[in-house]
Amino acid sequence: MTRLPTSDPGAPRRAAQPRVALVHDWLTGMRGGEKVLEAIVELYPEATLHTLLHVRGTVSTAIERLAERRSFVQWLPDAARRYRHYLPAFPTAIEQFDLDHYDLVISTSHCVAKSVVKAGHAPHICYCHSPMRYAWDQFSAYFGPDVVGPTQSRWFRPMMARLARWDRDTAGRVDRYVANSHYVAARIRRYYNRGSTVVYPPVDTDFYFYQPESGVPPENRYLVVSALVPYKRVDVAIRACARLGARLTVVGRGPETDRLKAVAADLGADVTFPGWISDDEVRDLYRRSRAVLMPGVEDFGMVPVEAQGCGRPVVVFADGGALESVVDGVTGIHVRDASVDAFAEALRDVSARSWDARAIRAHAETFNKTRFQQQFRQIVDDAARENDR
Repeated sequence: MTRLPTSDPGAPRRAAQPRVALVHDWLTGMRGGEKVLEAIVELYPEATLHTLLHVRGTVSTAIERLAERRSFVQWLPDAARRYRHYLPAFPTAIEQFDLDHYDLVISTSHCVAKSVVKAGHAPHICYCHSPMRYAWDQFSAYFGPDVVGPTQSRWFRPMMARLARWDRDTAGRVDRYVANSHYVAARIRRYYNRGSTVVYPPVDTDFYFYQPESGVPPENRYLVVSALVPYKRVDVAIRACARLGARLTVVGRGPETDRLKAVAADLGADVTFPGWISDDEVRDLYRRSRAVLMPGVEDFGMVPVEAQGCGRPVVVFADGGALESVVDGVTGIHVRDASVDAFAEALRDVSARSWDARAIRAHAETFNKTRFQQQFRQIVDDAARENDR
């Protein structure tokens, strides 16, 4: 049976370790998908990373130090800032990677990484964050007339339809899917007609921890930590806080940044936009905020678990992965209505309640990195045994 490499110092060593290829869509920041990749890298530290493009210095040292292969997208004009404009080229770029000499392929995919072409003998395990949203059920949020204009929206529609067909037709290139939530598992079933195993993403609960000894009460502020893209619906959080006259900090960047700043200015809302800040600064904001807000539908959502690790409640829209990561009335509040009114009422509710920070923290610990790595490695080992039969 093929023995796959791990970081376990007690594992038997072989003179020639099997070669592992990691495939990730792109590396432009240390967000949820990259934290999953980092946990996988710890299991397979000698793997070679394949990615469409990599903006150096934007991800952790563990990822940066890997041997790496990048696609031609890396060298397209202004790709570091405008890589999403090259979306039509992504299928060709991902299919040009040569994986013939690897014994195991692991992709972490929310766009095209799962469609890499691998050698027939190597098992391919895909950790799927989501089938690509903009090609399937969220076209309007990314490319609707009110987002990109009527002319561009009409141009994007047939292109996204072609991309969806390609995404469906290449779903069979994966031997085993791992979903980051039951919500995503249902999407994999719907769009790819494939089953999957759910393994929740890893959260560094050793870093995001509650400090009961501090005795510092939360400030009268709320917090959003998010990429600023349409489906996150950060404008709902801004409008709800403005209605209550509450302070809000929005950590993150993205194509929605200027529009969201304009919304806050028009409302006269007390909103701060620090951009992306260090993990230590984010942890400090978690601890100081009255609650963390997530008004969009998330595939899983690592931010709510990080906040809960710091003992803070989370106000989430009651759909998607939030139903699996936040316990209504215990670690946060599920908002059943997507309206600003409903979120404003939930903010009043979360502020009026007395929350048990220790119980919130205990729930977060069930999503720790050790649990993720054990479950994921077991899936890989099972796939290797099946492949050897």
